[in-house]
Amino acid sequence: MKTARTILLATLVAGTLDILAAIIQGLTNGAAPAAVLRSVAAGPLGDGALAGGAGMAAAGLLIHFAIMAVIVAVFVLAAERIPALVRRPLFWGPLYGLAVWAVMYLIVLPLRWPGSFPLTDPARIAWAIAFHTLLVGLPIALIAAGGRRKSALAS
Repeated sequence: MKTARTILLATLVAGTLDILAAIIQGLTNGAAPAAVLRSVAAGPLGDGALAGGAGMAAAGLLIHFAIMAVIVAVFVLAAERIPALVRRPLFWGPLYGLAVWAVMYLIVLPLRWPGSFPLTDPARIAWAIAFHTLLVGLPIALIAAGGRRKSALAS
């Protein structure tokens, strides 16, 4: 049960930070928050999601958190087998965030939107890497490390 709670907490924290960063970045580019969420929905549901309303934006938010739950579960479950991942969360967290960025921006997004990805603008690449290392990987590792410590203390 402690593993499930750790995954849930890390998903909520990293997922919230990541989607807020995406929404803020969208706002700076003139996109409304709902448009950002609909673009998330468009990944698996197709381009028709872009024209959807509030329901499609809500679907995008759910999809975002579902994807984040998988990202978190991979790290947390790996850390149960490789304790070094949570002994040094300040090292492994950002490195994991970089790996998540690489998978998303070099594989997943280019397969879905080949005309827009991979990114070529150095500033956009730097921001995307910073977001994934500091707002995704780091909180996941810190929460996983905290969950492991609590679990060890309870034993």
